[in-house]
Amino acid sequence: MKAKYLIIGAGISGLAMANQLGCDYRIVEKEREPGGYCRTIREGDYVWDYAGHFFHFKTEKYRKLFLDNVDPADVIVQEKRTKILYRGALIDYPFQANIHQLEKQEFIDCLYDLFQREQKSEYENFQDMLYGKFGRSITEKFLRPYNEKLYACDLRTLDQNAMGRFFPYADIPQIVANMKREQDRSYNSTFLYPRNGAGSFINILYRALEPDSVLLDCAVASVDPERRLATFSSGETCEYEYLINTAPLNHFLKMFRDPELSALEGRLSYNKVLVLNLGFAKKSEYREHWIYVPETDANYYRIGFYDNILGTDKLSMYIEIGFPRDAEIDVERQLELTLENLKRHGVIDETNPLQAWNAIVMDPAYVHINTETERELRQRKAELRAHGIYTIGRYGGWTYCSMEDCMLEAEALAKQLK
Repeated sequence: MKAKYLIIGAGISGLAMANQLGCDYRIVEKEREPGGYCRTIREGDYVWDYAGHFFHFKTEKYRKLFLDNVDPADVIVQEKRTKILYRGALIDYPFQANIHQLEKQEFIDCLYDLFQREQKSEYENFQDMLYGKFGRSITEKFLRPYNEKLYACDLRTLDQNAMGRFFPYADIPQIVANMKREQDRSYNSTFLYPRNGAGSFINILYRALEPDSVLLDCAVASVDPERRLATFSSGETCEYEYLINTAPLNHFLKMFRDPELSALEGRLSYNKVLVLNLGFAKKSEYREHWIYVPETDANYYRIGFYDNILGTDKLSMYIEIGFPRDAEIDVERQLELTLENLKRHGVIDETNPLQAWNAIVMDPAYVHINTETERELRQRKAELRAHGIYTIGRYGGWTYCSMEDCMLEAEALAKQLK
């Protein structure tokens, strides 16, 4: 088999890449269906994604692509409704901009520590940045416990800019101004969502391709960069001019018989996330789209409500639980803990039984950005490019970015290669 462009992975980055190239490509996807983490599951009355995926386009081009290809009746436009469940109360997100909603003494503590914080021109790590920019109280009440649950790691191991533009910064004037007029400064205050799930958008990209150019249920076993040859798990081989990887970088590096790349794979840091999709008999009292949960007694860090987005009459949720890279996950136990905590938080009760559920382990889920590995990754990526190999996307590029960012990166690379 020969292809000018061999693309590994049929997630949003790989499909966008093929759409931009237009011809002479071959996509290899190890799963039996395209989509990667952007797939949608339907079970009875419930529509669930692999995790919460909501579209907030910053470019008119991709917003138009979405709107032109999704039935207008199936497009939901929402002003984001999110809260933080803090000590039994719901606080507006982001926490640091809404400390005035706390009990009086906690508000005073946060405000005092905010003014007494020790800012630096450069921070040593992500945790150091939190304390330096927001002070002790805001950090220890929300930012540190929540992010430790999300990343399932010591925050001192992360780069100060680990979340990039996705971190909701707020300075003192913004925080004070928010006490008078509430405003959401996060990047996705408005979002679009297809009534049939995020996978609907993936299907738009997939249907635009030549079916014979996409090999499903087929994995790449090894890559020979010198010969520009990939060997599949079936034993079949493919000669390529350019190889574009969109699979998780830690998996991709194992495809090379190179001890230095294998050693780098072992140093990459990331965490897993268990996603529990749950369907119940009736709606809850909560009307939010999703809720952040910093308390250490709860196993989950975020819970989302598909029914509040879709306007359906049965409670439909996604639950996100973070685990370290090498953790063994007891799904049944986590489901049990989740149901206990949902009852404790007043989301469900004994009269609202679980009707359907499934579990997905995202591995990797969040990549851990740190200065040391970033430096080495840049060097290794440059060496691979010299052999016509590019690795892109959220997981292929080992970065923190949106679905639209992945499509924009694929578009830029396709133009460069063409």
